[in-house]
Amino acid sequence: MVRKKGGFAKAARRRLRKKAAGTEVRRKKEFTYRGYTLEEMKAMTLDEIVQLLPSRARRTYKRGLDEAQAIFVQRLRSDGASEDPLRTHCRDVPVLPDFVGKTVAIYNGKEFVKVEIKPEMIGHYLGEFAMTRKTVKHSGPGVGATRSSKFMPLK
Repeated sequence: MVRKKGGFAKAARRRLRKKAAGTEVRRKKEFTYRGYTLEEMKAMTLDEIVQLLPSRARRTYKRGLDEAQAIFVQRLRSDGASEDPLRTHCRDVPVLPDFVGKTVAIYNGKEFVKVEIKPEMIGHYLGEFAMTRKTVKHSGPGVGATRSSKFMPLK
C-alpha cells in the first residue's frame, strides 16, 4: 500500500482548523419568512401579513373568509393555551403566524387528524397536513378468486 508523503499531517492540520473554527457546535438557525422573524410577523397587522403570503392564500384573505372560516380563525387566534386541539372541518384556511404553536384537529373525511402548527407551515392551507387518501396495501387473494390466482407459492 503506497501512501502519499505528508497525508497524515495534512489531515491533522485540517482537523485542527475545524476544531479552532468551532464547526462541531451547530446553532439552530432562526426561522424567517420572507426576511421577517416570527416575532416581527406576530406584531404585524393582518393586512401586512396577507401581503407576505403566496398569491392563492393572499387571494383567499382579500376576498374574505366565509362565516365558518372566519369563526375558526377568530377562535384560533384568540385561543389561549388550551390543552385540547381545536377541531375543524375547514381545510381551506391558510396558516397565519398567529396559529404557530397551536394544535388543530383537521377532518380528513373519516377522522380528525391532530396537527401541531409549526412556523414552516405559514402560507400553506390546513388541508395539506391532513391527507384524505391512504396508500393501498394489497394482501393475498381472497374468497372468490380465480383458480389460478388462489395458488400462493410458499416463500
